[in-house]
Amino acid sequence: MSSSGAERYYWCLSHQRVESEDNMCPGRDRLGPYDSAAAAEQALATVHERNEAWDAEDERWDGKH
Repeated sequence: MSSSGAERYYWCLSHQRVESEDNMCPGRDRLGPYDSAAAAEQALATVHERNEAWDAEDERWDGKH
C-alpha cells in the first residue's frame, strides 16, 4: 500500500497489463502510479495524448505554428 493508504496501479510495459503495488514489475518496466486500474489501463493513450500536446507546444515555441 502507498503511504496515503490508497491503492495505486501501474501499467506494465513488459506484460502489457495493469499491476497493483502488491504485484508489480521493476520501475523501468512500468508507467504510473495511477489512482485506478482503469486509468492505468489507459496509460499508453495518456502518454500519446501528452506527447502530441508537448510536440505542438514545442512547434509553437519554435515558431513553426
